[in-house]
Amino acid sequence: MLPDLLAAVERLPVVGALKASFYAYPLVNALHILSIGMLVGAVVLMDLRILGLARGVEREPLLHLMRVTAALAFPVAALTGLALFSVRAGEYAANPAFQAKLALLVLAGLNFGAFRRIAAPAAAGTAYPPAAKALAVLSIALWPAILVAGRFTGFL
Repeated sequence: MLPDLLAAVERLPVVGALKASFYAYPLVNALHILSIGMLVGAVVLMDLRILGLARGVEREPLLHLMRVTAALAFPVAALTGLALFSVRAGEYAANPAFQAKLALLVLAGLNFGAFRRIAAPAAAGTAYPPAAKALAVLSIALWPAILVAGRFTGFL
C-alpha cells in the first residue's frame, strides 16, 4: 500500500514538472537550504540566549525576532522538503538517513513542545528553569543532527 502511494506521488503532474524543469528542482533545493539555514540559525541563537550566552543582547526582543524567523522558515522548509521528497518518494522513504531525519524532526518537535510547556512561566524575563535549559541543549544537538541526516540522505 505505502509503495503504491509513494509511486503515485512520484507520478503526480506537478512532480513531473519539477523533474522536467531545468530550473525548478535547483531553485526548490536552494530555497530548502535557505529556509533550513534560517530555521536552524534562529533556533540555535534562541537556545544559546536561553542558556545565558550573549547577555549583552536583550533576551525578549532577540527571542521574539528568532521566533518569527523560525515560524516563517519552518513552513518553507517543510514545503520545499516535501517537493524534493516527491521526486524520489519511494527511494527516500526507504533511506535510513531520511528515516533518521524524520525521527529527529519528531524529537525536535516534542522537545519544542516540552520547552514551551516548561519555559512559559519564565517568558516574562525571569530566569529559565534548569529543565528548560536542558531542553535548549538538546535542541542545539537535535537541529544539527537533522541537518547531517538530511545531507546523508543523498549519499546512502
